[in-house]
Amino acid sequence: MKYSREVKTALLAIIAIVILIFGYSFLKGENLLDNSRTFYAVYDDVEGLSPSSEVTINGLKVGQITGINFLNKEGDLLVTFTVKNNFQFSKNSEANIYGGGIIGGKSLAIVPKYEASIGMAESGDTLKGSKEEGIMELVNDRLTPLQKKLENTIVSADSMLTAVTQILDDSTRNNIRGTFKNLDATVSSFQITANELQGIVQGNSEKLDRTFTNLDEMSGNFNKFSDTLTQMNISKITSDLEKVIADFEGISNKLNSKEGTAGKLLNDDAVYNNLDRATRQLEELLQDVKLNPKRYVHFSVFGKNPGPYDAPEDSLK
Repeated sequence: MKYSREVKTALLAIIAIVILIFGYSFLKGENLLDNSRTFYAVYDDVEGLSPSSEVTINGLKVGQITGINFLNKEGDLLVTFTVKNNFQFSKNSEANIYGGGIIGGKSLAIVPKYEASIGMAESGDTLKGSKEEGIMELVNDRLTPLQKKLENTIVSADSMLTAVTQILDDSTRNNIRGTFKNLDATVSSFQITANELQGIVQGNSEKLDRTFTNLDEMSGNFNKFSDTLTQMNISKITSDLEKVIADFEGISNKLNSKEGTAGKLLNDDAVYNNLDRATRQLEELLQDVKLNPKRYVHFSVFGKNPGPYDAPEDSLK
């Protein structure tokens, strides 16, 4: 069967138009023969995300970005992307923009959730959009404080150099030179003193040796004394002392408790008063005997009766 030239030309034109449509769709990231699901996500800033960027789940590519357009007058952006039909996730899953290195661009990752009670995501649903800081953002966050500190350090160093330049004028430099000369002279003096001390030590080395020998002997004697103390029965001595102290404490308690003659003597006022009164009476008796011996001792050769007793003027009664 033969076709006319016009039919062949028409067929070629149709095939060329179909190839052009498929090629243009492919370059836009769309596949007309693909039955993938289409989802949406809203962002205030896509941070460099572009059409035909990858859509991944757990690192596996499952689709691509098909379009990014303005959603409203506030500047919100609507991102359209496709996902293959062979992976199911719930409607509360998130569409997270991530990546963004020095060379590579941003990508979109679906953070899947599997809550069947909420319902599985279907084509045409809008997922919650989220963003993750990329390498450049992290680098900027880290470098910005460092840059500020570096700038402050440079300013401080410049101010310090300016102050040092102002301080180190000609007179100051001359003073510093004089100071170093004085230090040199001081070091020389110390060197002479050190040499003299060395001579003194060398001249008295025998005395120093005897001194250290005596110290060594003293240390040995102290060690022996320490050994002697170690051999003593400290525990027995301590127990004996405790026993003596306990005995003294018992005696003290008895004296304070008015037990026995000594306790009553120390604590009973009546005993003390009786002793005091008896002492006074004895003293009066001795004085009366001394002053009036005839009253107590009488000798008479002829048997004469003694006369009446006359109390002396200096008697205690």
